[in-house]
Amino acid sequence: MNRSEEVSDRYIPQQRPSRRAAVTFDHRDAGTPEQLWATSREVKGARPLDLSDVHRLVVTAAHPDDESLGAGGLLARAVGLGIQVVVLIASAGEASHPASPTHHPEDLARVRSREAQAAVGRLAPASRLDVLDLPDGRLSTVVDVMAREILDRIGDRSQGTLLVAPWHDDNHPDHAAVSAAARRVALRTGCRLVEYPIWAWHWGRPGDGVLSPEQLVAVDLTLRERQQKGDALAIYRSQVAPLSDAPGDEAVVPPGFAEHFRRDREVFVAITFPSAPTGASGRSPSLPGLGGRGRPAEDPSLDRDFFDDFYRAGRDPWGFESRWYEERKRDITLASLPRRHFASAFEPGCAIGVLTAALADRCDRVLATDISAAPLAVARERLAGRDGVRFEQRRIPAQWPPGRFDLVVLSEVCYYCGADDLGRVIRAAAASLNRDGILLACHWRHPVVEYPISGDEVHRRIREESGLEVLVEHLEEDFQLDVLTPSPALSVARRDGLVR
Repeated sequence: MNRSEEVSDRYIPQQRPSRRAAVTFDHRDAGTPEQLWATSREVKGARPLDLSDVHRLVVTAAHPDDESLGAGGLLARAVGLGIQVVVLIASAGEASHPASPTHHPEDLARVRSREAQAAVGRLAPASRLDVLDLPDGRLSTVVDVMAREILDRIGDRSQGTLLVAPWHDDNHPDHAAVSAAARRVALRTGCRLVEYPIWAWHWGRPGDGVLSPEQLVAVDLTLRERQQKGDALAIYRSQVAPLSDAPGDEAVVPPGFAEHFRRDREVFVAITFPSAPTGASGRSPSLPGLGGRGRPAEDPSLDRDFFDDFYRAGRDPWGFESRWYEERKRDITLASLPRRHFASAFEPGCAIGVLTAALADRCDRVLATDISAAPLAVARERLAGRDGVRFEQRRIPAQWPPGRFDLVVLSEVCYYCGADDLGRVIRAAAASLNRDGILLACHWRHPVVEYPISGDEVHRRIREESGLEVLVEHLEEDFQLDVLTPSPALSVARRDGLVR
């Protein structure tokens, strides 16, 4: 269990898009009392989790102790049924006490790894446990790595495998990252997937719709299984007890919160996919960077229905007009352009045209396209009467426009592409540039379950496959921005003669 990626101990959801309002909370708050959950429809009404066809259990976790909190009883049950058990923990949990005056992150990593070995050994003595030492607090940057690690444990033997992961809506970025990786693997292999809530028991309340009773399944724990789980939680002294009396060393799992995990039922969210394990096109989705394992890689790009459905929520579901995040990113995007003026630009995925309007101030002609008609109507209204701006409904790469451009802007669009389509987009964008043209790419870096590929993977492939040189690079936790151009990539100062 980790308090946060930040010293503030505030948890902020990091998924984009999100249909649910952002939830912030503090682990030091009292939270929802367990007695409310214990008698709730969500807990009492959950149907039994069927383990009759399970031959192997793969439990994933973001931090040491997540596996015991969320699935400790299930681990003990699996051993009793003779099910093969694999536990995969993404990080060593070094960021659990960011303000500790007594323990450095390296110290915490060693302590928590030892605790994990002992706790999992208590629950499932013959299981395989791997702690991957991925960056605690930044698992959103390594979703692809985590997906490959999970797939390695499952291989081609998905039949009879139950995959267990943190719940994607738990409102912890690391939990969402591991969930995103597990969902990719479940889509790829067709194995069953359930997810365990942890922080939702703290910030949610019965009947608020956060946990849908229809999706919930449960394992009724025997007295022995509850005792084993309790013993495992007690082993995590670095989390359930203060590291010291000093401020910053407080328990991350205080007694009131721990009560949620001492109940006699372990509750999971059963995850189902439309027409699983195939994509919307009826073909098997691929996993980026996973080579040719399992089914052949085919096009799982998001189709028009996804975006049409999303825009039914309103004219600006992503908050392009209202969010400071979007305004700041837009300013950074415009400031990163190495020339004051461009003759022609192409912006696929223009949405409601907010960035398009800014690009029009820097370009004689702008072609802006989107796969969905609804945002294009808003964009046309925004730029009505503006000379040189043209909007068209197109899907890329299949309907990439002819001609060449001085500027191609791939802003928050490429992670909607499957692995094959992304390659086509990269090739089309590079081929569309004039001799000294500019390709600007900017993408969200946090995991989003619905997206076929991550922002980090998009930028890695653009750099490797475009044949262009990187002129500008901007990297922060939330997004990556690259400006590329045909060789030689000359800086603004060199173009202006300030540097020879």
